[in-house]
Amino acid sequence: MANTDSYRLARTAVPRRYDLAMRPHLDSATFEGTVSVDLDLLEDADSIVLNAAELEISSAELTSPAGAVLVPTAVLHPEEERLELRFGSPAQAGAGYRLSLAFRGVLNDHLRGFYRSTFKSPDGQEVTIATTQFEATDARRAFPCWDEPDFKATFQVTLDVPAGCVGLSNGPVASEETLGDGWTRVRFAETMPMSTYLVAFIVGPFELTAPVDVSGVPVRVATVPSKQPLTPFALDAAAHALRFLSDYFAIPYPEAKLDHVAIPDFAFGAMENLGLVTYRETALLVDSARAAQTEMARVASVIAHETAHMWFGDLVTMKWWNGIWLNEAFATFMELTTTDAFKPAWQMWAAFAAGKAAAMAVDGLESTRPVEYPVGRPEEAEGMFDLLTYQKGGSVLKMLERYLGAETFRLGISAYLSSHAHSNTETSDLWDALEQISGEPVRSIMDSWIFQGGHPLVEAALSDDGTSVALSQRRFTYRPAPAGTDAATWKVPVNLRLSAGGVVRDERLLLDADGSTVSLDAPVDWLIVNAGGWGFYRCSYSPQLRRRLLDARLAEVAEPMERFNYLSDTWAEVVAGTAEVEDWAAGAAALGPDSDPDVWTSLGSGLHMLDLAGDDDDRAAVARFAASLATPVWSSLGWIPTEGEPERTATARARVLSVLAQIAKDPAVVAQSVARLREHLVSPPGPDGLAADLVGVCARVAVGSGGEDEWNLVLDAYTKAGSPQEEQRYLFALAEATSESLRERTLQMTLGSQVRSQDAPLAIATLMGQRGAADQAWDWVESNWDELAARMPHSLLVRILESTSSFVDPVVAARVKAFCSSRDLTLSPVRLAQILERLDVNVSLAQRLRGTIAGRLADFVSPEE
Repeated sequence: MANTDSYRLARTAVPRRYDLAMRPHLDSATFEGTVSVDLDLLEDADSIVLNAAELEISSAELTSPAGAVLVPTAVLHPEEERLELRFGSPAQAGAGYRLSLAFRGVLNDHLRGFYRSTFKSPDGQEVTIATTQFEATDARRAFPCWDEPDFKATFQVTLDVPAGCVGLSNGPVASEETLGDGWTRVRFAETMPMSTYLVAFIVGPFELTAPVDVSGVPVRVATVPSKQPLTPFALDAAAHALRFLSDYFAIPYPEAKLDHVAIPDFAFGAMENLGLVTYRETALLVDSARAAQTEMARVASVIAHETAHMWFGDLVTMKWWNGIWLNEAFATFMELTTTDAFKPAWQMWAAFAAGKAAAMAVDGLESTRPVEYPVGRPEEAEGMFDLLTYQKGGSVLKMLERYLGAETFRLGISAYLSSHAHSNTETSDLWDALEQISGEPVRSIMDSWIFQGGHPLVEAALSDDGTSVALSQRRFTYRPAPAGTDAATWKVPVNLRLSAGGVVRDERLLLDADGSTVSLDAPVDWLIVNAGGWGFYRCSYSPQLRRRLLDARLAEVAEPMERFNYLSDTWAEVVAGTAEVEDWAAGAAALGPDSDPDVWTSLGSGLHMLDLAGDDDDRAAVARFAASLATPVWSSLGWIPTEGEPERTATARARVLSVLAQIAKDPAVVAQSVARLREHLVSPPGPDGLAADLVGVCARVAVGSGGEDEWNLVLDAYTKAGSPQEEQRYLFALAEATSESLRERTLQMTLGSQVRSQDAPLAIATLMGQRGAADQAWDWVESNWDELAARMPHSLLVRILESTSSFVDPVVAARVKAFCSSRDLTLSPVRLAQILERLDVNVSLAQRLRGTIAGRLADFVSPEE
């Protein structure tokens, strides 16, 4: 095979059109197919190389434009996942060749390529479906192809479908033919030019909703039998997303139909296949009468995310995998924008604060990476499907939108999509379009955020006379940066809100390496850096400014996202050793009875870490402090929702209850949680019953505070769950077990048929995060790693390793590091380095704080409280 590149296919042959025919055999979990590819030869060639993996090639021939047939020797190169077709004499350069191949393969159980998914029928029988997942480089496991994003071509797909099943693909059905023996041949309309990773086809006994017409585009939701009652909300959200995004982009939807399909076994959240979006069931199907607000929001936002990809990713696609961040970051931006328009009361951008904070937690590591970085071999792209791509990327785009203005930003996006439709682009193409529309130096601003890792800490200091504020920046890191690596700077769009002499005003500036001074005509009363909370940077206030802000009552002068950021930034400084627990506790105490759910996410995170890190006396003090914060809020919220209350109040109620029952361990609240769960599980829900948002919390409290009876109660609820969300609530609650025997039972469940392979890593990760579980859980993971790796999707195994960041025992941490250094984990080196560094950071924090927390909280809570 010609060594043109170690990972990129040569541009000798360029595909223009695929005619693909597939026949899956569901009983034997095998498939066979043929593909005819219309292609151009750009130069004389004695061989053609394309991608193929885990396939057997039955026949191959190349027909020239003149009709001459060349029969090549087909040579598979498994390590490179390539198929080489060697000709006896060179084929001459020219257009109009047709390559015809026949092949066969196995419907695998690894949730990639063309794979097998199963579900139980109402009578308990296992039923098989065949479905696909091709991103990033798994189309080659279903059919031979040029499996790189810039080899765009059109696709005509034909499926042979057995009796009792339906066939679905990217385009609408063009024709159907009865073949006999129970088979039907379904031919689908040809697609627009697109990349191979966006091709999709599914065969199984699916049921589909009646189509909803959105500007001439039929929208449907497909499920396995008996789950159609869970589709109305998804159909409503899908219609809204398509309508909203068509208007936002000012470009018609680029395909003839749009199906959303719930797949029982699915490794990711969803996949943006053109015209045939696939989902794990929790991300599409929901019982709106029994779902939590956050569960409904997740369904709507995932649908919006995938629908946005129809333009940003499908119509316009990155040239190579280094650009995948822009696809995903922009879809993240649009999912929030779209869902915010769908349900304004959900305040999706405020809720995103927690996702942004999670990305900042990774980005504060020495081992962080730039949002965009060079990708060599395609499998290296797997390391880009992380928090930095989705959450940091989406946050930076939102920050840019706020700086340019929403309408200017929208016009730039529309211009970019229009000028590059059906093409492949680089990141700079988007910045150029936005610069042309806005007249702002977008490229120079964004390059500092995209092509270097980390983010700034913006420091604010008050002058001696109090009438000016000096702003400066430096890179934020949890540990002192190595010499020569701490000089990074950014062009930071800073929004300030301040009160000077009793007058509130806003300031806006672009902070560069030289810093900036804001001069005022009166002394500063208080100041909020990152006003609105949109900036992807942390803020540090001088002692004088911190005191003035807290004295002004944080809850009164700061908006919810600003309060979230204040707590998050202060906690990050505690972890870094540049602030004290007392500073964070003072901010928490200054909130008063704050009922914002996202503020409680931040409070709960800090309290949980203190609970993990402390000794028994520390934990008792943390519990008293948590109770002092949560009890007044819980008293106002109560168990029963009030008529007309804001929708997000339900989420706040759940998060406050979690703190009060699981960290403060209020005996009365714990007892009520268990009693109300029992009543909920034996009685139909009523107006005074357990609210859907509280069911998961109460299940976790019941298992965490109880014994075998409570664990079995929740296990029974898991096996009888009526929706995907209920199933996950109870599964993850089982991981709250505190006895070794129940933890062992929970872990062993993940290796059996009771837990789907897509959910097992998440259940294991949940258990590993529990106080006191690290030693037992990690011992089990080490002992069962080979079986876990064989059973579970590779893309999800990393979740198990990521959960080690909650470990605070240095002995267990050392075992984790030894394991990771001795095993070939097929994990991105950068991702692994981040996991191990986060482990070190948290172990160091726990060692620094252990035995001191009670004293640090003494000023904020009385011993008897």
